[in-house]
Amino acid sequence: MAAVLGSSSGFAPETYDVVIQHINVVDVLTGRQLPNQTVAISGGTIRRVEPTGTRTYAAAQTLDGTNKYLLPGLWDMHMHFRGGDSLIRANQSVLPLFLAHGITTVRDAGGDLTPAVRQWQQRIKAGTLPGPRIFTSGPKIDGPGAYWPGSLEVETPLQISRALDSLQKLRVDYVKIYDSKISREAYLAVLAAAQKRGLRTTSHMPYSVKLSEAIGQGLDATEHLYYVFKACSGKEDSLTALVQQSLRTAKPLGLFAVLPALYATYDPAAAARTFKLMAAHKTAVVPTLFIQKTLAEITEVDHSRDSLLAYISPQIQATYARRVASARQQSGTAVAFGKKLTARFMTLVPQLQAAGVLLLAGSDSGPFNSYIYPGASLQGEVELLVAAGLTPTQALQAATINGARFMGAEKTSGTVTVGKDADLVVLRQNPLQNIANIRQIDAVLTRGKVYSAAELAALVRAIRTKP
Repeated sequence: MAAVLGSSSGFAPETYDVVIQHINVVDVLTGRQLPNQTVAISGGTIRRVEPTGTRTYAAAQTLDGTNKYLLPGLWDMHMHFRGGDSLIRANQSVLPLFLAHGITTVRDAGGDLTPAVRQWQQRIKAGTLPGPRIFTSGPKIDGPGAYWPGSLEVETPLQISRALDSLQKLRVDYVKIYDSKISREAYLAVLAAAQKRGLRTTSHMPYSVKLSEAIGQGLDATEHLYYVFKACSGKEDSLTALVQQSLRTAKPLGLFAVLPALYATYDPAAAARTFKLMAAHKTAVVPTLFIQKTLAEITEVDHSRDSLLAYISPQIQATYARRVASARQQSGTAVAFGKKLTARFMTLVPQLQAAGVLLLAGSDSGPFNSYIYPGASLQGEVELLVAAGLTPTQALQAATINGARFMGAEKTSGTVTVGKDADLVVLRQNPLQNIANIRQIDAVLTRGKVYSAAELAALVRAIRTKP
């Protein structure tokens, strides 16, 4: 029987699936909170947001939001499902971790499990699989001999056309380009062809290309800050030419070989020009500060005691070894430089924000990315955005409405607004006062289905791999 809530007006109560009363609604657009609100949900959609007591409601499920805060569900705009068929179950098992940390939408940034991801999307939408809504790029586009298995390898115009045909047949949500082997010419040609087809693009970028060239060909977003940082060098032209020349030798220069020179030639004027260009062309960026910091410190932290490690399958844990082994081979100088670079990247974030560049919060969690735990790493990313100089409101925008805008879903997602999907997080403390309060989760709603803190804990316990 539905509970009747609200004032005794004498009129028949309006009936909803879920009603949250006396909640403080966080408006991520303005950074203000609307106190003592009632949020009514039906059919997975927010139907009313208004002061409590405005009218009488009948609800199948009610939540008391007294002294609590309602936030749109968080978006992780860079994570991965990957590892081949043997890791399908292991990848699926982490889906509840996203919900348990308040993340109701993720963007899969390229992998080799597209058929499985499509099945998960259908089951999540049907309510038979607990997990976040998934946007996916499907396989990455790269050059011949690509680093990641499952990549679509292109060099010629025909190969590019066929790769994009394949992605469109898969009905991917966007195109992800990777830079392990792709040539300058093929990279720019992919961007141009994708733009002509109306496909959204994001990428790593070969250092043989300037960011301004990629933007000119229609690049919609750049992943990580390495490629933005290159454009902040006062010597970008000469360093790009040097990389291009090296490709004709036995020792081509890659990203990590060039980074010290970029650091030494960082030019605030070049950075300002770059950020202005990005804002003008609406080219977004996913900073991924958390993984940058974690990997820079990986040899100094004992991750064997991480509480979340118990919820990651042994098969995925095994993929962490490669990065750890590589880090242990680094010299002390290289380790120190990695920390310097992390600090410099942090300084770019508030500058990008001030210039009007769309910032997207992404964790880069997934197999092979050591100790970047699904869910918790996105919370860590949001906290680092604030540590870098953003306000809590700006950091929350990067993890909510900005993702929805980038994916073209802002009409249905990203704010606590009538008509939008009921993907919501109930917090025990105010995130506008302290961004760490995004960890104080009381309940999560996905398309209107309520998961209490106890239910979220049960979902997570079910995937525990060791006592």
